[in-house]
Amino acid sequence: MSIAALFIPFLMLVLLGVCLFMAGSYAKKTTSEKSRGANMIRVVYYYLILFMTLMMTIGGSVAAFMAIADIVSPPSYYQSYMEYKEMKIANKTKYDENGKPISIPEIDEDELLKEYDMVVKQDKERNKERAWNTLIKSFGWIVIPLPIFIFYQRKIRSSKE
Repeated sequence: MSIAALFIPFLMLVLLGVCLFMAGSYAKKTTSEKSRGANMIRVVYYYLILFMTLMMTIGGSVAAFMAIADIVSPPSYYQSYMEYKEMKIANKTKYDENGKPISIPEIDEDELLKEYDMVVKQDKERNKERAWNTLIKSFGWIVIPLPIFIFYQRKIRSSKE
């Protein structure tokens, strides 16, 4: 999505330059040529809007699909049980001034495993909540530009008839 975010403003600047070039040459034309030129600028404008809204709708659809995939199968927890256990032992260990351990704490394996399972479950729930949030935002990228796309598509059809 970041490539599209960089590409679309670049494309808009190029199209703006083309429109400005056409507007400059528009001033030198006769009345009938001016009306054709104005019509051409309008058509280019319509197609530019159609392109932009279509890209927004496609991007929103892709993001919605990815969010649904995260809801159905959330990403797994990144830390293994052994890493979690080592971290807990390191946090509870007391050290002297030289950095050597003074005492190593006793840890109940069953309690630690229950705690680890709870952390994994909370992480999955948090990932699902983020995915739902992303899905709602993605629908905004579909619902907002789609009526604009349909409106301008009908305008182009009616101007061709």
